[in-house]
Amino acid sequence: MEKVVSILEKQKPGETESFDILLHHAAENNYSFALWRLPNAPVKNLVVSYAAKTLEPKAIIEDLAPGFIFAPFDKTKSRYYLPADMLFSFSNGMLDEPAVEESIASREWFNEAVSKAGMRPAKSFFVKETSTQSSDKASYERLVKKGIAQIEEGAFEKIVPSRARRVELPESFDPIETFQKLCDTYPNALITFVSIPKVGTWMGATPELLIQVENNRIFKTVALAGTKPFEPGTDIRNVAWTQKEIEEQALVSRYIISNFKKIRLREYDEQGPKTIIAGNVMHLKTTYAVDMKETNFPQLGSVMLQLIHPTSAVCGMPLEESLAFLKANEGYDREFYAGYLGPVNINNNICLFVNLRCMQLADSDAILYAGAGVTADSIPESEWDETEIKLNTLLKVIRA
Repeated sequence: MEKVVSILEKQKPGETESFDILLHHAAENNYSFALWRLPNAPVKNLVVSYAAKTLEPKAIIEDLAPGFIFAPFDKTKSRYYLPADMLFSFSNGMLDEPAVEESIASREWFNEAVSKAGMRPAKSFFVKETSTQSSDKASYERLVKKGIAQIEEGAFEKIVPSRARRVELPESFDPIETFQKLCDTYPNALITFVSIPKVGTWMGATPELLIQVENNRIFKTVALAGTKPFEPGTDIRNVAWTQKEIEEQALVSRYIISNFKKIRLREYDEQGPKTIIAGNVMHLKTTYAVDMKETNFPQLGSVMLQLIHPTSAVCGMPLEESLAFLKANEGYDREFYAGYLGPVNINNNICLFVNLRCMQLADSDAILYAGAGVTADSIPESEWDETEIKLNTLLKVIRA
């Protein structure tokens, strides 16, 4: 180990250079990886996994070894778990000193990666080909109108139709540089760069927490809905929301509370709704917290994850009827868009977010995804405009 440390002290590559070395080396060895930065956090983390594993439907996430979860929108499909065979953290632009066993063991591998820095594959990520193409405005507005008609007939209260947009990447596109730009541009979001052989590569900046477990004790989840463009200088204390947006957010809140009732959980703290900024948009947000020890719910994270995914914020309400409508009418496979992802049991915390404001990377282009909550009061053209605003979260960084 002394030899490893001495070499690192001499070279001391910076954060971006370290990412570049590590991710190319992972790709060369067919290893999966997840690079992320939590909202408002100074630290960036990287998990490198020798082999991604699939999780059983009822796996207890509280019992998993440290790692990263990447799950699709369709809960009947495989969830991927990346064990932290190697774990790195970066602060102030440099690799942190190892603090846990996974980090200490990772240093020798990092030294090997540094020594091979001149021998790199063409890409630092894995590509999975997809036939998904862009949705045009007329088609999306027809989908919204169909959803409104179904709501008026009583089929469901809310539906969240989504669309895809395929864009050509600039010749200068660099995924690590893009990750760094997303971190700088969206401090309040979870920024992720995930790549798994035969599964593909996704990148995003999502504002929506699905579940969080802090120190094996405090469970949190949020209801996040309603969307308005954010203009710098806006005083969020004075933002006025329409009845449609307020009701849309209330539906998500009722969905969470209804799931608490299913498991007879009555002791929870509710805060909100309040206006929050998420990049170039604003949302209404209500936070729910539960003390797992006081309520004797040590596996509440796993239980609620099974109940609330997919949430009404990305699917609709009631769930089964909304899912059936989307499957029959959206016209494409969401794959990991509106699924969930995040670190598990790293630093004694679980932080899983809904995979929104995201894109799937291909060889020379990317597929971006966005949706809009539709209620009886929705205007199809306005819903198209909302998806355009959401797509611009990544587009303006890609094209910068």
